[in-house]
Parts: sequence; structure tokens; C-alpha cells
Amino acid sequence: MVTRSGKYALLPAVFALVSFLSHGAKADDHEDLPPYKMLRSLQFVQDQVVAGDQSAADIQRFMLGNIDARLRSADPSVFENEANVDAALVYAMSGGNPATLDYLVARDVNGNFDNRVTDILRKYFSGKGLLVVRSLSDTATEYQNKTIGPYLSLVAGNVLIAKDSVEALKRFDQARLAAPGTIIEEAALRRSLAVAVDKGMVDRGMGFAEKYTRRFLHSPYASQFADLFVKLVVDHNKDVQQQAIVDILSFMDEPRRREIYLRIARAAAIAGKSDLALMAAERARQLSGSDSDPFGALAEFYGGMAALPTDRVSDAARGIDATAGSSLSKRDQALRLAAQSVAEQIMAPPDPASLKQVSSPNSISADVHAAAPAGDNPTPQPVSATASRPAATTTKNELQDVDPATQSLLSTGRSKLDEIDGLLKKEGN
Repeated sequence: MVTRSGKYALLPAVFALVSFLSHGAKADDHEDLPPYKMLRSLQFVQDQVVAGDQSAADIQRFMLGNIDARLRSADPSVFENEANVDAALVYAMSGGNPATLDYLVARDVNGNFDNRVTDILRKYFSGKGLLVVRSLSDTATEYQNKTIGPYLSLVAGNVLIAKDSVEALKRFDQARLAAPGTIIEEAALRRSLAVAVDKGMVDRGMGFAEKYTRRFLHSPYASQFADLFVKLVVDHNKDVQQQAIVDILSFMDEPRRREIYLRIARAAAIAGKSDLALMAAERARQLSGSDSDPFGALAEFYGGMAALPTDRVSDAARGIDATAGSSLSKRDQALRLAAQSVAEQIMAPPDPASLKQVSSPNSISADVHAAAPAGDNPTPQPVSATASRPAATTTKNELQDVDPATQSLLSTGRSKLDEIDGLLKKEGN
């Protein structure tokens, strides 16, 4: 596949658009322009959008509107040409107005449109695709080598996700293999990755992620891919080799690579996946330049969070406390408060009452006592980096707007400490 970028990437689409506008200058000429020719220009523009030409998005919207007008004004005899019928169906499956398909079908007295296809699409657009899942699968197979084949395969995959994920992946494979380098392949790869993440298909998911990174890194939908990739490697970190993560991200430019590493570090630190979080934070730090770089500070912060459950807790706590709150987003400021609270509870001296409960030399070791919480304090306080500055109190009001991930971190830390305290009491009894 030959990729093009910059201002020259849109030249063919611009020429097609100029031709379209010149035909549109006169009503008669406009009516003579075949819909299938207009659709070719739309397909080219859409493929450029997922290739990274952001200016193509405006042209796409313009062309969708004009194709809609052309289809509605076309004489029914225009659709005696199968290419124009396909153009109308592909338009509907490419972000076009579904009501236009209804309009065309209602005027189709000569049976130019396949009723099976139009019925499937009309139910799919109305959110009732599962009602025709069997006929959709059969029809997609029948048309897989036709113009509308890749589009029908993509639609079939979308419907089958909720019913049969394995079959859905097969349909997505058919779609992307029949239309490589296009918006169809981009959508099929992204949705295949979503299935793999949901079903825990780690190896297949990593394969989809590598293909997507190689082909569609600059797509406007790449942020959805990033969310899925981060979830895959964090949720299944035991099954994902860290080197595989590094290899896949190596196809990205440094800013994008750094962003993904930071997102992995944050998610892994919250989930208690320390090894993964530390690796991702270190990679992000290496890509962040000087120590004053805000991304470097963020990497240090996430790395500090990941180090809380390790023997580096003191250094991690000081680093978290030293992180400037102004350099963090609102969500990360709340996360910092939660991390400080967990750190202080880990480092707090044991409750004297708990020490008195230990009466046997065979009871839990002093190392475990050192990790016990300071009593039943329901309001944890963040650790201070210096002894001269009193610790700030983390109140319920401060954490009431904390996002669920931060609440999870805080709850996890507290539950672990409660377990330790319970063990001490049990041993004492």
C-alpha cells in the first residue's frame, strides 16, 4: 500500500471535488453525474481521513451532503445501473443519511435494490440488527466478493459481537482483507481489538494492535485504539511480555509513544501492577527530556505511585509529596491525595494496642508490625516529605469528586492495611 501525506495527499480528491463543483454549476450537468463516481471521491477522502489528513474531514462532510442530494434527485432509471445501486448502499454504510435509503427503496418499483440487503440495513440502522443476524451473515457471505462485500462484513461483525465474538472476528477479518488500507480496515482492526480485550484474547489482541499501529497511527480514531491497548496490557499484564509492548509502541513517534507509556503507568499503578507501571513510567521518563519537563514530572509521579507497595515506599512517598500539584490535572491531583493517604498509612507506626496483643514469640514478625496502620483512623492523612511541615488532612470533601480509579486505589490500600490489622488482632487472641 502506498501512503501519502501532506498537501499532496488530497490532490486527487481536490480534483474530483473541483470536477463535482463544476458539474454542479448547472442543474442539468449535476443530474448527469453518476452517483458511483461521486462515491469514489468520498471513499478516497474517507481513506485519507484515517491516514491522518485532518483537513479531509471537512471535505467528507461536504461530499456526504451533496451525494445525499444527488441520490434523492436521481431519476429511478439511474439505479438500473448496478454500480449506482451499490453506491447508494455504500453511502448509507459510510455515514450517510439512513432516511435516504428508505426514500430510494420506497421509489424502487423495478426491483433494482435487493430487498434482503435493504431490509438488513434498515433494521441495523434502527438498532435491531440482532433480529436479522442469520440473514445478515448469509447475505454477507453471498456478497463478500462484490463492491458492498467489505461493508456488509463490517456490519455483520458489529451485529455479531454481542452474539458470537468468534464469528464477529471472522467477519472483521473478511472486511479488512477485502479492503486493505481503507477506512473499512481501520474500523475492522479497531473493533477486532475491542473484542480481543473483552474476551481476553491476548495474543490476537497484540497482533491487532501491531497492525493498527503500523497502518493507522494518525487516524482520528486512534485515541479509541489507545484506550483499548492500555486496557489490554494492564488487565492482562501477566500474559503480555513487556518487550512486546515496547516493540509495538516503537512504531509510534516519540510524543505518541510517551503518551501511551504514561497512560499505561497510571492505569497499572492504580491497578497495583507495580512492575508494569514502573517499566512504563521509566520509558516515559526517558522520552521526556529534562527533569523540568512536565511529562517527566508526571512519569516520576506515576513511578512513585507504583513503588508504594515495594521496599522503596519512603522514597516514593517523598517523591509523590514533592510533586507540584499545579503540574497535575484535576484527576491526578485527587490521585495524589489518595496516594499520599495510602503512603502515610503504610509508613505509620503500629498502634500500641496492637503491640500488646502480640504475646508469643511465634507471632507475626516485627516487619509486619511496621506496616500496620495507626489505629482505626477513618480519615487518612497524606505523608509529608519533610518532618518540619505537618501532614495535610485528606477529608471526605477533598475526595468526594475523586474518579472511580482513584477511589479504587484508596480502597485497595485501606483494605490491605485492614487485613494486616486483623491478622495482628487474631494472633494476639
